[in-house]
Amino acid sequence: MKNTGSYIIQTVAPIFNKKGYSGTSLSDLTSATGLTKGAIYGNFVNKEQLAVEAFKYNVRLILKDISNSVNKADRAIDKLFAITNYYRGYYDITKSTGGCPILNVGNDTRHINPTLFRMVKRTAKILEQSIANIILGGVKSGEFKIQTDVYKLAKNIYSMIEGSVFMSITHDDRSYILTMTDHIESHINQHIRT
Repeated sequence: MKNTGSYIIQTVAPIFNKKGYSGTSLSDLTSATGLTKGAIYGNFVNKEQLAVEAFKYNVRLILKDISNSVNKADRAIDKLFAITNYYRGYYDITKSTGGCPILNVGNDTRHINPTLFRMVKRTAKILEQSIANIILGGVKSGEFKIQTDVYKLAKNIYSMIEGSVFMSITHDDRSYILTMTDHIESHINQHIRT
């Protein structure tokens, strides 16, 4: 039965990602789902709750793919390179989904929706911390130099990735991501790896 919360979220998540919180109208939602306003709001309290759930859904798709890649690797170096390899294909993913949900929602909601903006910040911190945990594991196992500034490196890697995603999407040019992922791997190999 299509009149369910999960159907609604799956259907409207790409719309919120492409049009943003403010740009997504009720008519966009009813048109995409084929449901009435009452049917949609029978499952969700308001547009904000629906937008929150759509953001969670979009992020879960990304995190699932990254986690699957990382979990296949045993060594810390391979886990980091699993992340850079995932992002090498991220341009094509974002082309079909309307962009990176973290960037899109972060830019869209900073001044108009504190709830969604806090979720973006929390998600970014989780991703950054996940990278830090991998690096820390590499330091402990002897794969990475003991003097590695784990948290600075994790922030730099995550910032470089998101920045290159922004530039690739802005200029419709995947080379920004490809160049940056190559740079990250080269830096790790030359300066961090033992």
